[in-house]
Amino acid sequence: MPKSLISIHDFTKEEILHILDVAKDFEANKAQPILRDKIVATLFFEPSTRTRLSFETAANRLGARVIGFSDVVNTSVSKGETLKDTIKMVSNYVDIIVIRHPLEGSSRYASEVASVPVINAGDGANQHPSQTLLDLYTIRQTQGRLDNIDINMVGDLKYGRTVHSLLQALSHFSPKFTFTAPDELKMPYEYKVFLDKKGIPYKETADLSEGIADTDILYMTRVQQERFTDIMEYEKVKNCYSLTAGMLENARKNMKILHPLPRINEIAQDVDDTPHAYYFKQAENGVYVRMAIIAYLLGYK
Repeated sequence: MPKSLISIHDFTKEEILHILDVAKDFEANKAQPILRDKIVATLFFEPSTRTRLSFETAANRLGARVIGFSDVVNTSVSKGETLKDTIKMVSNYVDIIVIRHPLEGSSRYASEVASVPVINAGDGANQHPSQTLLDLYTIRQTQGRLDNIDINMVGDLKYGRTVHSLLQALSHFSPKFTFTAPDELKMPYEYKVFLDKKGIPYKETADLSEGIADTDILYMTRVQQERFTDIMEYEKVKNCYSLTAGMLENARKNMKILHPLPRINEIAQDVDDTPHAYYFKQAENGVYVRMAIIAYLLGYK
């Protein structure tokens, strides 16, 4: 079975660092058409702007061609075709598949029936490993290291697949966590057990202002309406945090604000003009990291 990237656990610490080093090389030299004879499929069963466009940009910069869909309405899925049949069919056409799907576990299943490598571009509230790798790349770029980072994760820690993946990846590097969330959106129990087993310290708070002064990375997330089954629950917490420039007065000089985007109300526009804002550069970094992932899974060392 070809190597895939479904969970951040599919890569060792050494492989993670290798991807970051290759991404840095791609950032310095953006056009490297080493995959001229390859075809990449992007199968997006769920809406996406940044992830889909950055994967497609990455493939194009590597010289590959891209096929796929960004909406299932015009595909046989809308006629009732199963995920298995879709993946088996697409495997015959391409060299690697990038998939985003609303169901947890769908990407793992796709990798088990595909004859080519599969990259998970997000499966429900479960994992988003390419986002995690670009987050690690951005943390290292801004802090000069990955070890001993103070990181404050804010917002939707219950359904936020980006924070779940990042927490697990950072466990290799002796971090200290602050989890800032209302009771309804707290970090799930199993991730806290994971940290306890590894002896990694964390504290929980509902107060955003409490954790800004002593953090290196402030990782903001939006409250995701699409993950809620009860609209009243969503309405109750949707605007629980809003970061403004005035709240950053006591922040460390090196502190950077990251966000997997899109943002809604959780970061005010005036934050964009502060030296702490780094989320647009973070999104750009996605291209270089995804170039590295695609090249690596296709055997280019």
